[in-house]
Amino acid sequence: MKYLMKFLTCFLLTIFSFSARAENWPNWRGPNHDGSTSSSKPAPVKFDPKNRVKWKVPLPGASSGTPIVWGDRVFLSSIRISDPKTGAGQLLAMCVDRSTGKILWEQNAGSGYRPGKGDGFDYQLDSKATYASASPVTDGHLVVFSYGNGDLVAFDMGGKELWRRNIQKDYGDFCFQWTFSASATLHAGKLYLPVLQRNEPVHGRGKPNAPSFLLCMNPETGKTIWQHERQSDANKESLESFGTIIPHKGQLLVAGGDVLTGHDPATGNEIWRWGTWNPGHKQQWWRLVPSPVAGSGVVLACAPKKAPVYAVKLGFTNTRSGKDDLAWESSANPQVTSDVPTPLFYGGKFYVLSDLKKTLSCIQPKSGKVEWSTIMPGKYKWRASPTAASGNIYTMNHNGEVIVIDAKDGSILHSAKMGKSYDDNTRASVAISDGQLFIRTNENLYCIH
Repeated sequence: MKYLMKFLTCFLLTIFSFSARAENWPNWRGPNHDGSTSSSKPAPVKFDPKNRVKWKVPLPGASSGTPIVWGDRVFLSSIRISDPKTGAGQLLAMCVDRSTGKILWEQNAGSGYRPGKGDGFDYQLDSKATYASASPVTDGHLVVFSYGNGDLVAFDMGGKELWRRNIQKDYGDFCFQWTFSASATLHAGKLYLPVLQRNEPVHGRGKPNAPSFLLCMNPETGKTIWQHERQSDANKESLESFGTIIPHKGQLLVAGGDVLTGHDPATGNEIWRWGTWNPGHKQQWWRLVPSPVAGSGVVLACAPKKAPVYAVKLGFTNTRSGKDDLAWESSANPQVTSDVPTPLFYGGKFYVLSDLKKTLSCIQPKSGKVEWSTIMPGKYKWRASPTAASGNIYTMNHNGEVIVIDAKDGSILHSAKMGKSYDDNTRASVAISDGQLFIRTNENLYCIH
């Protein structure tokens, strides 16, 4: 009996140690879906392309997709251009060994589907982003890659293809001004994808009266479980959203089409709706990029193009639009706005990065009081959604410069030029896992330890 108890004690300690060892980064907003990790291992503060580098992997092409980390594997989407003149290229799904940086497997994940008329590109629709802009997502059993041409492809952890489908083939060509780039969400055994698009053709693509919808799929097979049409009174580009579905306390949070909504994960049915940040839907060109982020009983929706951030109270049902349903809005603080980056919730505070005002602001969730605002340095836009660990905030600008900011007082602790001198449009978030940073520039993936 004594030996049995000793064995059980050792077994339980081993299991506990393993489970507490590392917190994975399974989707582009991290394990809490808010940009934060609670791992006890301190993340690096001082680093550069030569110092504190565990490994560096050259990448076949640029992408704004964030690296995804699970256990000993790092997943990322990419492109490989084979003929710039004709636009021929490949959409890639990649897996990297976390310990060594060795590429474990690389699959051509694209179907070659070309939306609309006269589009000769296999990997790109516009000059701002490639079809590999969305981030993969994993549950440790399988990994799903999504692409801007509508391809969805699932692999097991060893790189064996499990299934594939193309959303445009199944539901009609997308009606987006820019490249579709919403990342998929894996939650509670289901796979979710939002397609919030305008209801008319764009540049010859799409069909009249195209619906916006949420899609729920079986991650094991890719088959549709439900499709929920999401109505909106917004107009033209304001119907378009590039954000991700965020699960929070039994609901799916969705921002786009001038409204914020909460949905039942089992059916897609709308539980509540708040809006709008666009009164009368007068603004027709307010596409939405940031995803919602929740914390301390409120959820943030960032209206675009220097408009305010709105903190909507959680817990109500049905449609609301009044001031009573708002905890606060940032119209009195013009620096608290975000056109592209998704805010961070960390340590009981919100952190809003403004790419247009070039500030990072720390905000109290209940009152909206700004505790501090830090001016972001340099001439390039800061558009990588901020992430945080061990008391520090990490983000990157278009030129591949990573900055480390103290979450308590906003002081800049360090900056590191990780990209090349003339890099531009670098937008991937810094993934953080078990005291390591995973930084993606236009040309390389770094593991910093």
